[in-house]
Amino acid sequence: MKLPRRALVLGLARSGQAAALALSRRGVPTVAVDRDAGLDAGRLAAAGVEVHLGTEEDRLLEGVDLLVKSPGVPGESTLPTAARSSGVPVWSEIELGFRLLRNPFIGVTGTNGKTTTSELLGAIFRAAGLPVAVAGNVGRPLTGLVDEIDAETWVVCELSSFQLEDVHRLRPRIGVLLNLEPDHLDRHGTLEAYRDAKLRLFENQTEADVAVVPRGFGPIPGGAVHVEFDAGDELPAEPLIPGAHNRENAAAATAAARAAGIEDAAIAAALRTFPGVQHRLELVAEVDGVRFVNDSKATNTSAARRGIQAYAGAPLRLILGGSLKGESFDELAESLPASVRSIDLIGEATEQLAAALGRAGRLYRRSGDLATAVGSAAGDAEPGDVILLSPACASYDQFRDYEERGDAFKRLVGDLW
Repeated sequence: MKLPRRALVLGLARSGQAAALALSRRGVPTVAVDRDAGLDAGRLAAAGVEVHLGTEEDRLLEGVDLLVKSPGVPGESTLPTAARSSGVPVWSEIELGFRLLRNPFIGVTGTNGKTTTSELLGAIFRAAGLPVAVAGNVGRPLTGLVDEIDAETWVVCELSSFQLEDVHRLRPRIGVLLNLEPDHLDRHGTLEAYRDAKLRLFENQTEADVAVVPRGFGPIPGGAVHVEFDAGDELPAEPLIPGAHNRENAAAATAAARAAGIEDAAIAAALRTFPGVQHRLELVAEVDGVRFVNDSKATNTSAARRGIQAYAGAPLRLILGGSLKGESFDELAESLPASVRSIDLIGEATEQLAAALGRAGRLYRRSGDLATAVGSAAGDAEPGDVILLSPACASYDQFRDYEERGDAFKRLVGDLW
């Protein structure tokens, strides 16, 4: 990769800090910018990065010939807009990491199941005795792997639509699309724009690469060999984690692992033992016969529907709500199984959820916050019930992110005894 003469990194959460450090270590004069004046950027300053907090002034682009944008920064914000108008390339942190790494690369995207499938692929590679690093959207930033892994290590990278907006040469050896349903419409505006961002994963692939897609999905960009999957595929072993959607994730991971040359015995060993990921149908505890399940990562309605369906055979007490993302809740409300015994609503989305549930003829109560909801559900629960936090919403109204929300749920459950 030809290094820039001077770079600007915009947005200094995990991936932004990792990108700035990766550039600085290569001797690239790097400017790091974030609107949060209180952010801790001491590590960057100690590494010689020029840090500017609480500002996004155009003057910071002076002499810059590359802008690396963190996924949380909208493309139409001040500095990316000014950079493009001045002919300065705008890359995602993923684009930078891909160009700095020369490793065999698997990219995993989709509306739901990305983290589970990426971590399952990591488990499959480890079961096969192959070196692997899992990075991307939720876990370790891709640029955080630079200088840390050997050239033969496979990289499994979870990719969000925000990260894929600003890729240019990204070309995974194996690209995986799990599913595509409405999400992040508050940012992308339309389902078509969201779809286009997701499918950028495939646009640079050639016939030497593999695209793993849902059966019957239809055309995608690029020239890769297509491999299709669905939840009904025969697998080397049945997955340990519950739910039809997790069988679908397992089918996608199996197809990708086979494309990488991994034998079915190793795939089977991982499927039988992989316990899932935190905050996704995570069994927190069983208290007096009542199971408490943390599905905080269900930040859209399709993810919540999948989580609810996984436990549809048990009496369910749901906790729904959080911050809005531009989705309708009508389909969710209408699809709720008869096994749902109570619904507690929290956060900013309460009134929209209440309206949808009312139209569907479902009873609910406005609990307001998570502590009240957990207490109310637990107070009503009987042995055999499942109390499921599957919010169908983002978390930013009351929590920093879905992880903080899930951790709060686990603490509240722990306080019950």
